[in-house]
Amino acid sequence: VLLQASGGGLVQPGGSLRVSCAASGDTFSRYTIGWFRQAPGKEREFVAAIGRHGTVYADSVKVRFITSRDNAANIVRLQMNSLQPEDTADYYCAASSTMILSNRRNARAYSYWGQGTLVTVSK
Repeated sequence: VLLQASGGGLVQPGGSLRVSCAASGDTFSRYTIGWFRQAPGKEREFVAAIGRHGTVYADSVKVRFITSRDNAANIVRLQMNSLQPEDTADYYCAASSTMILSNRRNARAYSYWGQGTLVTVSK
């Protein structure tokens, strides 16, 4: 499956932004889609995941971020609210067709990755 993330940009603190991940090449509905982010000088970290096991979020974004999917359109979205400067990062989507419940937060469990889309939170 091929993934393409889009929708990044510059937003002020407290603002909202929605990034999307478009997929092609396989039966989209059977994949777990994960969102990860990587800030400059930091390691990649888990943000959220959505799949047959439901949704899961990192504690740092819980309540503020919501991920959803439209299987008919082969798109997963990440709605980000109450953004803060510490949310600044490249955001990546990733996919796995063999995900187990306990591995959803693990980047190494995802076989397919899209390119990042940069989200900058600044005044």
